Amino acid sequence: MFDSTGRWYVQAWWNSAQEAGWTAMAASIGLRVLGALVLFAIGLRIAKWIAGIAERALTRADVEPTAVLFLRKVAYIALLVVLVLAALQVVGVPMTSMIAVLGAAGLAIGLALKDSLSNIASGVMLVSLKPFRVGHIVTIAGETGKVESVSIFQTVLRGADNQTIVLPNSLITTDSIINLTPDVMRRIELVIGIGYSDDIDAARGVALKLMQEDERVLSEPAPDVLVYALADNSVNLGIRCHVANADFFVTKCELTERIKKAFDEAGVSIPFPQRDVHMYHHVAADAAASGQYRLVSDATVQAASDAPQIGVDDPAHQPKADPQ
Repeated sequence: MFDSTGRWYVQAWWNSAQEAGWTAMAASIGLRVLGALVLFAIGLRIAKWIAGIAERALTRADVEPTAVLFLRKVAYIALLVVLVLAALQVVGVPMTSMIAVLGAAGLAIGLALKDSLSNIASGVMLVSLKPFRVGHIVTIAGETGKVESVSIFQTVLRGADNQTIVLPNSLITTDSIINLTPDVMRRIELVIGIGYSDDIDAARGVALKLMQEDERVLSEPAPDVLVYALADNSVNLGIRCHVANADFFVTKCELTERIKKAFDEAGVSIPFPQRDVHMYHHVAADAAASGQYRLVSDATVQAASDAPQIGVDDPAHQPKADPQ
């Protein structure tokens, strides 16, 4: 609602805008922005469609799931970059200037995100070298779990307690990778010490009997018991057998308990660290002469014998009483 004066000002502003060509310029920019948004929306759907087609094609080609997921994400991100550049060109941003700006920005971003870029490079190495696959049980950087996914920046494991373990790809390639899945069986190795006075053959027989009676223990390779070391407090026995991957943890725990109980019944001891301490009592010579006895340590006697004997025969240097 304007009065005559207000309508006059609006009409004057519109006439000046038309004379300056602002309305035509605004309409042109608006149409370009609208076209860029439409292009981006349609291109986003096309990028997802192409990424899905690539994923299905790789799956039909028997490519492992880890590589399929990784390559799908790489292809999708590459299509998004192309789509953004195309949308900017529709808006009217010169590509020459944009490429120069992107080059400078890419250098700055690369220096700032060098750790993230190393994760990307490590992800490519993991997919190409294939030290593990999705579904494998691995131990990496002290963490053990089942591989759930390998993405561009990180790898996700599922731990034994159902916790999610996220590891950066750069940490994985710079640390040792222990893959526990490739073979169908794993070796159980228990190191149990017995006393020096115990019979090694008796302990070996008890352990072998327990392993042979367990149906989960494989007959090939055959279980064995070896003397690993003559340690400070015990004779260390290496009790070894092979089981299927799925039976490893439970069998190891139950076998440890059964060996402890069987050793107790057979009279085989499992010693714990212990030390023998010998104490010697020495009587000081000056205290013995005066009839007052005191105890000194070996170190005190040694220090007294090593000290220079100056003025020993001088009565002024003789102690009058036992110092407290």
